Amino acid sequence: LIFCFYFYNLFAMSDVKKLLKGLEKKYVVNTFLSPIVMIGEVVMEVIIPFVMAKIIDVGVANKDLPFVLKTGLLMVGLAVISLCFGVLGTKFSTFAAQGFAANLRKRLFNRIQAFSFANVDKFSTASLVTRLTTDVNMTMNVYRMLIHMCIRSPFMLIAGSIMAFTINKKLAVVFLVAIPIIAFSILFISVKAHPRFEKMMKKFDKMNAAIQENLIGIRIVKAFVRGNYEEEKFNQAAEDVKKAQVHAEKLIILMMPIMQLVMYSTMICVMWLGGRQVAWGQMLSGELISFFTYVTQVLSSLMMLGMVFVSLVMVKASKKRIVEVLDEIPEIENPENPITTVKDGSVQFENVFFSYNKKKDNCVLKDVSVNIKSGQVVGVIGGTGSSKTTFVSLIPRLYDALEGSVKVGGVDIRNYDLQTLRDSVAMVLQKNVLFSGTIKENLRWGNPDATEAELIAACKAADAHSFIENFTEGYETELGQGGVNVSGGQKQRLCIARALLKKPKILILDDSTSAVDTATESRIWRELKALAPETTKIIIAQRISSVKDADVIFVLDEGQINGFGTHQELLQNNKIYKEVFESQQTAGDADMADNSEVE
Repeated sequence: LIFCFYFYNLFAMSDVKKLLKGLEKKYVVNTFLSPIVMIGEVVMEVIIPFVMAKIIDVGVANKDLPFVLKTGLLMVGLAVISLCFGVLGTKFSTFAAQGFAANLRKRLFNRIQAFSFANVDKFSTASLVTRLTTDVNMTMNVYRMLIHMCIRSPFMLIAGSIMAFTINKKLAVVFLVAIPIIAFSILFISVKAHPRFEKMMKKFDKMNAAIQENLIGIRIVKAFVRGNYEEEKFNQAAEDVKKAQVHAEKLIILMMPIMQLVMYSTMICVMWLGGRQVAWGQMLSGELISFFTYVTQVLSSLMMLGMVFVSLVMVKASKKRIVEVLDEIPEIENPENPITTVKDGSVQFENVFFSYNKKKDNCVLKDVSVNIKSGQVVGVIGGTGSSKTTFVSLIPRLYDALEGSVKVGGVDIRNYDLQTLRDSVAMVLQKNVLFSGTIKENLRWGNPDATEAELIAACKAADAHSFIENFTEGYETELGQGGVNVSGGQKQRLCIARALLKKPKILILDDSTSAVDTATESRIWRELKALAPETTKIIIAQRISSVKDADVIFVLDEGQINGFGTHQELLQNNKIYKEVFESQQTAGDADMADNSEVE
């Protein structure tokens, strides 16, 4: 009863349903088979001491060898059956637990895939990785232990106690003293230990974040010779985890000594009191031996329950963190009756306000209104922190506007099916990401069904075909994680080609040619115009040379549209644009002068 009550407090039924949701039938069947089979093992183990007592009290006492042999063979048969039940129970529980973990990881990953950027920002990448790995593993281990032990141990406790009371009621009273002591110790330690394990998991998150940052930025670390600093930072994070873990387990490790003390004290009492009863003729020797076996079984089952309690306490923090992800409602979801066709690549912003923390007094976009016609080439210029990337991130609905509306093809983007909308918009972000696999596999992220001719055409348009052909394996060249074996400019061009393969209605290039020279950049723009004349192209750039030929250029300043027009119109009418142009011209002239002196 105590066990069931505490289990209920640790895992509300609603949480259990969330963790088990979607579990395949074969794993559900194995989940129920394991405890059923374990009952069979317990029955055999409880019968064996009773048979053993008969061998001693009847066979040995009467010197009846045939009875001893017959009963001994029965014991062997019972032991073999018990072994078979035990093996099957372990097999069923392991299979069910692995299926449970696989299902839970899949659901967590799918849930994360549905998150908006805001949802991901809320948890942090490192924390989500910990939840998908460490937390799921801990939950899986406890799941296996529960279905393997939560029926076996209580059933053994009850069956063993019944047999012990059947043999000798007076001697069995010793249990009434031992069991409450163990139960109280388990509950006390469990309640005190849980908050400590919650703190420990947070330390795990911080350590994983340190590892992730270091591995992602390993080139920067080496370039700035900050290896020693990063080592110290990681060592500190690892030390914090160690301290939190030791602090949490200081209480847990008390469980076993307390239980062993009670267990061995009970055995001593049974041996002393039982021995006296045998000496006085109140109890047979075989009965004492079997009684002693039942005492061991009962106390061992209590110890196993104690281990289950400890595991429940340890996993409660992990369970909570997993349920938080499963309960997280994606901020961006499909409408009830979504529109599944995007008419064209026109874009309208109507009085758009946007804030990352959803507070209007901290908006990074303020009252933005623009009108972009389908097929136009649009430039976006602005200083660092002017929210250029935020501006274009609203178009494929990576974030939702706080106020106002964003329309694509004349329809509010909140009315579109998300996949339809995002399939019609291709983005090449500032941080270019390639994945492990061949160049061809990376390109086909844009279009899994792209033909060889389409791949080559897109790569030629992005000025990537020539350097790909120079690789020994060509398009079958394996890329390292993140594309570490290609240069920054090559990575940018591959990402542009990947975006072109989507054949989008809107192509967004967010400073995506910053790592290539101006001549290469010019070739890319010419090819893009020729390959996708009907596609709306939105180009975010730091260099005015990248956008000066655009049909219209928007100047962003502190999250607001400061001006718009053609290159010539802005030179005449917009102070910010003119200052940027003149500063870049001056810098360019200075570079040319320096090169002349060197020559």
